[in-house]
Amino acid sequence: MSKMLTSERLIDRTNVSIEEAASGHIVKDVFTTIKIGIVVSNLITAFAGAWLALYFTGQSALTELLQLVLVLSGTAMVIAGGCALNNYIDRDIDPIMERTHGRPSATGRLTGKTILALGFAFAIAGLVLLFAASSSAAVFGLAGLFTYVLIYTMWLKRAHTINTIVGSFAGAVPPLIGWAAIDPSLNSPIPWILFLIMFIWQPPHFLALAIKRVEEYRSAGIPMLPVVAGFAITKRQMIVYVAVLLPVSLLLYSLGAFYLVAAFLMGSAWLAYAVYGLFAKDTVAWSRVMFVISLNYLTLLFFVMVLSTFI
Repeated sequence: MSKMLTSERLIDRTNVSIEEAASGHIVKDVFTTIKIGIVVSNLITAFAGAWLALYFTGQSALTELLQLVLVLSGTAMVIAGGCALNNYIDRDIDPIMERTHGRPSATGRLTGKTILALGFAFAIAGLVLLFAASSSAAVFGLAGLFTYVLIYTMWLKRAHTINTIVGSFAGAVPPLIGWAAIDPSLNSPIPWILFLIMFIWQPPHFLALAIKRVEEYRSAGIPMLPVVAGFAITKRQMIVYVAVLLPVSLLLYSLGAFYLVAAFLMGSAWLAYAVYGLFAKDTVAWSRVMFVISLNYLTLLFFVMVLSTFI
């Protein structure tokens, strides 16, 4: 009798372990599908937009706490929804690329219907939250979602090298959403400068990734610039974008000397490494470092923006 009870307990524990493992895999698959890393990085820029709106309009974070919660939650959900829909649309090419072949949409761990439902659920819920923050925030959220899913993913990503530029519009919207939740009029030039910074930053960032993964994009038939025009032209274009980004970042001079010095030094360092790419013997190795620099540059730049409001 005792042996039977012991066996039953072992079976119960095994079943619990299996259930826990399965639930863990589901959570991981959902996070992968909504591209949680992209969600978090965009939340940083959305928060910076909202925070600077509070700072320049003289409002308090405590009195506008609900607006902050609504806009950050809504932005996260809209981006998550757009990423899930992107995964749904790209199910045919993701298995071809090493970078994406492990996605649940590519392996079949999540069905197409499940991914589609996730995408619409997150996107709609996010837009509702953004509308509760302000109608302007919802409009920008919808514009970014429409551009990313329909114009970029469904059309230009597979048709033209300009896909990177168009996709940059969607990625540049979060600071505008954040600002619009606090100041729906957007009469200040600050949110538009934030938009420009994000818009100009993205091409060199994604072109670095495209160089690093050029053969994967070639196999998948995606006309990224390095695939169509080669490395030399791609590197020259990246230099132009980084060179333009440097003075644009300095347009936020109203944040003070600390910001200006930090933005100048970071932008100059990135530009110097971009120019070094013209002489680098191993272009792919250079692109890996260029990609990491671009991520660190953006994170630090927006961190310095927020920090400058306390100095």
